Amino acid sequence: MRIIIVGAGEVGTYLAETLSGHAHDVTVLERDDRVADSLDEHLDVRVLRESGSSARALKRADVSRCDFFLALTSDDETNLVSSSLARALGAKTTFARVHDETFRDTSILNYQDHFGIDFLLNAERLAAVEIAKHIRNPDRVAVEDFARGQIEVQLVTVRTESAVAGKTLAELRLNPKMRVAMVKRGNEAMVASAGLRLLPGDLATICGPPEILFEVRSMFSNRSAPERDQRVVIMGGGEMGVSLVRLLSNRRFRIRVIDKDARRCRILADRFPHITVINGEATSLRLLESEQIGGADFFVACTRDDEDNVMTCLQARKLGVKRVFLAINRADYNEIVQTSKETLGVDMAVSPRIATAQEVLRYLSTEKYTELARLPGSVGQLIEVKVAKGSECDGRMLRDVKWPTGSVVLVLQHRSEARTPGPNDTMESGDRLVALVQPDVLHDVLKLVT
Repeated sequence: MRIIIVGAGEVGTYLAETLSGHAHDVTVLERDDRVADSLDEHLDVRVLRESGSSARALKRADVSRCDFFLALTSDDETNLVSSSLARALGAKTTFARVHDETFRDTSILNYQDHFGIDFLLNAERLAAVEIAKHIRNPDRVAVEDFARGQIEVQLVTVRTESAVAGKTLAELRLNPKMRVAMVKRGNEAMVASAGLRLLPGDLATICGPPEILFEVRSMFSNRSAPERDQRVVIMGGGEMGVSLVRLLSNRRFRIRVIDKDARRCRILADRFPHITVINGEATSLRLLESEQIGGADFFVACTRDDEDNVMTCLQARKLGVKRVFLAINRADYNEIVQTSKETLGVDMAVSPRIATAQEVLRYLSTEKYTELARLPGSVGQLIEVKVAKGSECDGRMLRDVKWPTGSVVLVLQHRSEARTPGPNDTMESGDRLVALVQPDVLHDVLKLVT
């Protein structure tokens, strides 16, 4: 495939290296001569020392024959303009990296639709989604998230004394934004229906927005053991820190943010009055001790300084924090940190650039579908598939399609919006479906969608 990348920072360079290594035809537009020289020397890519927001430069890059266009500079406006121009000049699929949350706010104007961009990406939020998923579900058997964290799929076991045991799904009156997709009982996997009665020991696959699943999952566990509040300490009030605060908005999370920038602390305190904001150096052992950080359930170090992140995680673990998470920004640090997590006492290390690359690579497949995960216990496999123009699904409601037994659609994604669909939701060409399918019906599902 022909791929054009604008901007060769940490994310752009990593993607250029990854994609060229998969035998794609990659062109990179980078104005910094030093960075461009390094790309020329080390990677098998075509390098143009020009601006991605120049239509003339994009024509020279042969954008009209481009399959995927990725604008990944550190400047939001450049990325939006570049992607919009690329689409107008014939690029098939466009991605734009944005940092400012203004461009993800659709309350007044949908910037994505206005500029004609297929996908907006925020590297720091993607990394935050990975961390938040593990904080919300530290002991879950399996958790998968889709559409940049908008929808989550979990496996939960029905406990004997739970609120759902012995009841049918119709009797439960669950939130309409979520659903029980499939139930595994012994060796039998059953697609959920209104009359299905949940029994102790059943393994249920539930799907929906994370905040709703967080509230609902207690219904499947022992009633007499309510989940206690969780203490979360976040070092760094930048993009990733703010994304984590938003993703952990449930009242059960008691959040503290530590940042050395006084102005940033004031802004955080005004925007999020429900959290505690501390202005100080989180690398100071004295500060961590005075704030009793050792009693926290989770500690997340997510500043832009990797050395500070590593050192503070070491201190947090020594003070007694139960789970420690770390963000790594520099490419040359990631491998050593990943192989040394046990030594460092880190439960999880995430990289914004790798999270972005993984998100992009999901859409760069030429296969009919992408296998996202295989759920344990032979529950089935999660696949993502694009609705093809003229297929049996194109323009039809879910209820009007004869889905094979052993399959269920969990997520319907239309451009940037993803939701757990109901029977009256209409599928359109270009939409993406995430479905849970048994292996023996995969071929039949693909025939309907592609």
